[in-house]
Amino acid sequence: MNPDWATVKNVLVMRLDNIGDVVMTAPVLRALKAVLPGVRLTLMVSPGGSAAVPLLPWADDTLVWRAMWQQLGGGTFDPGQEAELIGTLRERRFDAAVLLTSFSQTPHPAALACLFAGIPLRLGESAECAPGLLTHGPPSPTPEAEQQAERNLRLLEAVGIPVRDRALEVQLSGEARGQAAALMPGPYLLLNPYASCSARTYPPEQAARAARLLAEQTGLKVAVTGVAKDRERSGALLAELGPVGVDLLGQTDLATFAALIAGARLVLTNNTSALHLADAVRTPVLVTYSGTDYESQWRPRHAPSVLLRRPTPCHPCYAFECPFHLECLAFSPEEVAQAGLELLARPSPGPGALGTGAPSV
Repeated sequence: MNPDWATVKNVLVMRLDNIGDVVMTAPVLRALKAVLPGVRLTLMVSPGGSAAVPLLPWADDTLVWRAMWQQLGGGTFDPGQEAELIGTLRERRFDAAVLLTSFSQTPHPAALACLFAGIPLRLGESAECAPGLLTHGPPSPTPEAEQQAERNLRLLEAVGIPVRDRALEVQLSGEARGQAAALMPGPYLLLNPYASCSARTYPPEQAARAARLLAEQTGLKVAVTGVAKDRERSGALLAELGPVGVDLLGQTDLATFAALIAGARLVLTNNTSALHLADAVRTPVLVTYSGTDYESQWRPRHAPSVLLRRPTPCHPCYAFECPFHLECLAFSPEEVAQAGLELLARPSPGPGALGTGAPSV
């Protein structure tokens, strides 16, 4: 291990993004706890990502902050707010900061704040050159298509911190499991039909038809999940499901949502946080995966999985809205249902088994 990192006791881990991104910090947090005895970990997250923190037992403390540089379209620069952030970081006297970003994000604003706060060790990766902001980073650029959890772990390995377990993991409380069981007392499929951007969203009514076809073939109920604002647009979807559907839109916090995923026979979702939670709890997951990203960047690594995507010349587009007609998600509900039946028919890999999922079609 790099000698500078071998003795750190108070570490800031920063991931200022969405719920799924925060869930994917689990292997980093776990590895730091396993290798650095007595280390105190503070996880710094966005307000939106903070919902995932109760699922990550390795974080000793949480710092929630809406960082200007993470806001879509750029936030409004407020010198007072930035000074407050630097002051908050300085007061906590961190020995080191681990700055987690995706391939398209820069760690330099965060590194600059940490530098001004007097944090001596700053670990991150950037495609840009800014001497003095980061003290440590990987010896060579991480490929753009690298899986996000692996990208995170590569930072630790760059300073010699060994990683013994690379899998996603979340902790589910007995209360969350009990609430999930009360909502869905019998066997069920889980349909999570909405995503944060339209370019990642398979048409919800078609997803509902696919789920209904699966329910008719398996005799299972369909738990429909989403946030409260999804209810306004769910009428046609719920009507398509009919009596097999159980409306849970807006009725769960993230912990209960994760427990519902853990209890499902199969999860049907887009490329969103449900994908990562299913991977963390090893529930089979069928993903209608749009062409916005490479499959390799976000695909499950341990849960049985199938990712469906039509090849398109615009892949990957990284767009929030598709300027065309979502040709990458041009699947019939019957095709989606058939993929789900085939996934359900696979032998269970058992705890700890590695499954990379089926290839895209």
